[in-house]
Amino acid sequence: MFTGIVEYVSKMEIRGNTLVVENPFDDVKIGDSIAVNGVCLTATTVGRHIIFTCGQETLKRTNLGMWNRREVNIERALPANGRFDGHIVTGHIDGTIKFLRSLKEGETTWMTFSMPKERWGVAEKGSIAINGISLTIARIDLDTFTVQVIPHTFENTNLKALQPGDLVNYEIDVIARYLRGIYRG
Repeated sequence: MFTGIVEYVSKMEIRGNTLVVENPFDDVKIGDSIAVNGVCLTATTVGRHIIFTCGQETLKRTNLGMWNRREVNIERALPANGRFDGHIVTGHIDGTIKFLRSLKEGETTWMTFSMPKERWGVAEKGSIAINGISLTIARIDLDTFTVQVIPHTFENTNLKALQPGDLVNYEIDVIARYLRGIYRG
């Protein structure tokens, strides 16, 4: 489980189905779960770089295969005795959506994305993870939703590098997912 609070932004390189990320941690070991752009991956080699093996389904459903040599958000899994910030993020990406535009107003950056197919999981004041970042949905329109991003999050994640049309990973809030399951019977 993750919190959606990004710890580092690191350069990534994809080589076939192997993903290589610069290692900013001093306590990561083989077998650890690490979220890379929100995707839960298992470290298979640890040194100056962390190496992950990605399945074809992972590369097909996420933006990892398209983000070669770009910066990715990374977060270690939450330890059982860790402080919980953000929201519950599983690292099981639902898919990709398009980043459409941003608007800066004072200290706030408003970022708008295309609506995911799981529209039922997108609610004003609800949570969504974008590239592994825990964000609160500020506005919903017919085919889009907008999040308000504070300066710290904007400057310390890969949100600042997004260009209109870029695909981002998204994960619907897990609580919304389970509530939908309960009410669908």
